[in-house]
Amino acid sequence: MKPLQPAIVLVGDCHAEQLQREFTRYASDYRVEFARGLGPAMALVQSLIAQHVEIALFVVEFTQPDAPGLVTMDCLHAVSSVSKRALVYGTTEFRVNRETLREAQVDGRIEAGLAIPRGERDEEFHTAITELLSDWGWSASKPVFEAVQIIAPPGNSQAGRLRDFLDRLGIPTRNYAPETPVAQEILEQIDWPNGEPAYPVLASPLTDTLVQPTIAEIGRRFYAFEDFEEDETFDLAIIGAGPAGLAAAVYGASEGLSTVVFDSEAIGGQAGTSSMIRNYLGFPRGISGMRLAQRARAQASRFGAKLYSARPVVGMDLASEPRGIHTLRLEDRLVRARTLIISAGVAYRRIGVEQIEKFVGLGVHYGAATSSARECVGKDVVVVGGGNSAGQAAVHLSRFARSVKIVIRRPDLSETMSDYLIREIELNPRIGVKPCCEVVDAGGATRLEWVTLRDNRTGAELQKPCGGLFLLLGADPCCDWLPSEIAQDSKGFVLTGRDVPKSAWVDDCPPEPLETTVPGVFAAGDIRSGSMKRVASASGEGAAAIPSVHGYLASLTPQLEAVDPATA
Repeated sequence: MKPLQPAIVLVGDCHAEQLQREFTRYASDYRVEFARGLGPAMALVQSLIAQHVEIALFVVEFTQPDAPGLVTMDCLHAVSSVSKRALVYGTTEFRVNRETLREAQVDGRIEAGLAIPRGERDEEFHTAITELLSDWGWSASKPVFEAVQIIAPPGNSQAGRLRDFLDRLGIPTRNYAPETPVAQEILEQIDWPNGEPAYPVLASPLTDTLVQPTIAEIGRRFYAFEDFEEDETFDLAIIGAGPAGLAAAVYGASEGLSTVVFDSEAIGGQAGTSSMIRNYLGFPRGISGMRLAQRARAQASRFGAKLYSARPVVGMDLASEPRGIHTLRLEDRLVRARTLIISAGVAYRRIGVEQIEKFVGLGVHYGAATSSARECVGKDVVVVGGGNSAGQAAVHLSRFARSVKIVIRRPDLSETMSDYLIREIELNPRIGVKPCCEVVDAGGATRLEWVTLRDNRTGAELQKPCGGLFLLLGADPCCDWLPSEIAQDSKGFVLTGRDVPKSAWVDDCPPEPLETTVPGVFAAGDIRSGSMKRVASASGEGAAAIPSVHGYLASLTPQLEAVDPATA
């Protein structure tokens, strides 16, 4: 049975005809519905929901006949919280209500404020609309095209890990239980290795059917560029493909350096798990971490960088002589490079509670795990952590869950979270904050069903239903594989520039600002001691390391001896 077309709901009055005319271009893929005012719009939306029609986007005029446009939007969003929201206005409305529109965006009441097109082919307007529809399609709707099908019974934690990894790579994926018709058709063709079914099973037109694949195997099958020769020596090898590593790859490869990038997980790093980054320069409507990583890796590969996902670097052999070649040790081979940038980032701290750890992948997630948000519809969920990643996760989860509780040990969020997120959380009726508190226990039959919270001020414990626990507890640097020659601070972050011990300075001069204690080895992003731990600053550091890489490579070129013209 063909799935029903999702709907775009237009709510207008003053510019009703123009608004409907603009959206005729979407009519082949969406049901474009119109209502004049809040009352008719609510009736329309409830009718669509009763018909099981998904609503992708609300487009509401600032002025309505029976209620203000923002009130209309709030009411509609309360009924369909996963829908995207665009408030549209005329020139006069913008001039008079400019501050109201700005506040609505700051407070997260709308995703976009757009001027109604005043002429033909207003592609800026439609670019914004398309971006909103694209984000809705990825985050809220089932994929139209399934590049991968994962088959596993309920309670299979590895299936959840595979799904999260593929979602971070931007590969449309859907889970199926073994008894479904789609799964049965695939399973019938498998010659089971031991004669017994084993899960998860991964099927895709892009590869052979895989039984109980590892993430490393999937990374090689779905995201591997052309391989390289064993004796090839790169100008630059980058360890870690988060914002810092990707920026370094873009700038290094675009400036002619032979560049290779390795990441132990999905390209994009920790930032790639963020459901929506709203304070990154140049994206006024925000961008998901997955989309940002997807664009950056396409940009880097366009310039010739080679990127490898799920290929961890397990060790490093530094050059045995000054200005020699460094060697990275992968699990299956060696990689040689003249310079290195360490941008392996950080990993979320484990909670250390055995009862919670056993539910990882079964309702418990380290990081935002945006692919799991769709499974939280109608459930109560808990987010542990007070940083921006936790705030972004809570806002995203609130579109699906019945309630979201942010659990923090501090008295409030002000010390660790950006103001724009705090404001959005305070105005969201589905999100609450539990200060001076921690999660101490969890339980359930086949997956997480409840957690126990402890108030650290009184010692009182409370057990509450919980359909999803998202742990964003702060992070530790991924430095356990680094050799001792690369100095680290007391917390394990890599020291660079003037922070390097003076005993490692050369001729009383400190290394370059992003250079480590080893010449030609640089560090950028969250792994570096003193870094800001923000996407924008990590990207800046990755780009800023490249001039130093060029300087170091230039110093490797033998200098020609000066020749006296009189003796030539």
